[in-house]
Amino acid sequence: MSEDFIKNDKYYRDLGFKCGLEIHQQLDTEKKLFCRCKAVLHKDAPTATILRHMRPTLSELGEYDGTALMEFKTKKNVVYQLYNDTVCTYEMDDTPPFKLNKQALDIALEIALLHNCSIVDELHISRKQYLDGSIPTGFQRTGIIGIEGWVPYKNRKIGIIQIGLEEDACREISDIGHKIIFKTDRLSIPLVEVVTHPDIQTPLEAGEVANLIGRLMRATGKVRRGLGSIRQDVNVSINGGTRVELKGVPKLQYIPSAVAIEAKRQKALLDIKDELRLRGITEKTIRGESKDVTSIFKNTSCKRFKKAIKNKEKIYGIVLRIFAGILDLKTQPSKTFSDEIAGRVRVIACLDNMPNIVHDSHFEEFGLSKTEINNLKKTFNAKATDAIVLVWGNKEDCKTAVKEIKIRAIDATKGVPSETRQVFQDGSNDFERILPGPDRMYPDTDSPPTPISEKTLDKIKNNLLEPIWEREKILKKLNLPEQIIKSLSISKNYKLFIRIIEDIDVKPTIVAVTLEEKLKWLKRKGKNIETISDENLYQLFKCLNENKFSKEAIPTILEFLANNSNKTVKKAISELEIKPMSIEELNNVVDKT
Repeated sequence: MSEDFIKNDKYYRDLGFKCGLEIHQQLDTEKKLFCRCKAVLHKDAPTATILRHMRPTLSELGEYDGTALMEFKTKKNVVYQLYNDTVCTYEMDDTPPFKLNKQALDIALEIALLHNCSIVDELHISRKQYLDGSIPTGFQRTGIIGIEGWVPYKNRKIGIIQIGLEEDACREISDIGHKIIFKTDRLSIPLVEVVTHPDIQTPLEAGEVANLIGRLMRATGKVRRGLGSIRQDVNVSINGGTRVELKGVPKLQYIPSAVAIEAKRQKALLDIKDELRLRGITEKTIRGESKDVTSIFKNTSCKRFKKAIKNKEKIYGIVLRIFAGILDLKTQPSKTFSDEIAGRVRVIACLDNMPNIVHDSHFEEFGLSKTEINNLKKTFNAKATDAIVLVWGNKEDCKTAVKEIKIRAIDATKGVPSETRQVFQDGSNDFERILPGPDRMYPDTDSPPTPISEKTLDKIKNNLLEPIWEREKILKKLNLPEQIIKSLSISKNYKLFIRIIEDIDVKPTIVAVTLEEKLKWLKRKGKNIETISDENLYQLFKCLNENKFSKEAIPTILEFLANNSNKTVKKAISELEIKPMSIEELNNVVDKT
């Protein structure tokens, strides 16, 4: 999608565009949230594996959640890879939860305060159903710690609905057919979830607000870094549509295009609904019949169907009355409405060898003969105004698939279905699951309430860092480069930087570049910069101000200190035989040159 389209603010205002974020950030704790296992990730082979099957349970109101029922239809075999040091009987649902990790709670409270939230008096844990297999218990333990906060953005505030503390899910390793494999090392690592109000007005703003919230959390120095440690869910809707969740966007730079494409997709689906209404098709009047049509293709030359029949698979068809042309209507830059249907079939019927459907507009290019096409039309008594869709695979999967095709066609008469959708690198998206409803949440009777005392809050408030937007104001007044401002405002070196420039007459830019760029340069060289103490960094600039050396010697001294953690700056200057050049010496060099 072109950048001009993403930047077209008027287009999104006219659509009635609304957007909110759910940002999940792992906390840098030693242990997991509800047990005492180490919070580390593995690259080695698992210690053991177990197999589970997920089943939905009734809510407190005696109802099933739609997402749970959808996941149950997939009939997945769920395999978990276990590790002795990072998984115990708690994760496998054989032991009640341990006492809540206080280190995680304190970090979460700090993050909630930084987002200007009101803190709850007691943390109550709830169970949130997850039947996709990503949590062996079938539910995630989660609790709200702060409500109704805000962060400043441009000339307004972005509201924060709530901030929760919860356990992370497993890492998916593979998902093929009816078998899905998860690695359990990430399971139950503590994370916070920041949920904003739908105050974001354009796709570009979505990316910028997500970046702001992510930087605010990183500034604490108490969150995990690296791919997968922070995941953004983006909720998008337009006038006439409904909320759609773009799940787990892995990188900030994907957000603007993903949001823009989803807004465009919803507009296309509303246009399809209007077209169906013009044809007289509604939720109540829609018609579609399905049949086993394998016999039509017993002597086929179509490679895909020939292989299916050889493997003793079935071919099923469904006719959608008065749907001609609808499946070819564009919904995303590189996708049509048929891709909407294919996504449902892939996830729910587990027919994931793509393409998994073909419809009548593409029968000939797919390899069907004219005789086969005519036989299909006769079998379904199809007219030119109808559409025929074929699926192939295991008999039970085909039966599930044709049911889902009709369900998705019914949804088309209503407009935009509430879904969770997976985002790809190009910004496009595909079906992941039905959007969960309120029936998936219920109290966790195994976890007692955790009081949050004023004493605890006062202790956290007394050590609370300045908000990054306040830091940025201070740094801008020092005329630092924009990149350095962004980096230093969330750096653990910020307080040291302020101390140095307040105490020592040295250029702020030299200090900032040293702390933010020279140290990173050393780290990339494989040096352990953690061995360089704050006091040595302070003395480095004190000696620089006293003309003990020139600024060009800073990298050399830093490398010496990284290699010799027990030595001081003065010792480094002495052993490296560093001394400033006198004017006389400089003149001699110039004359000689």
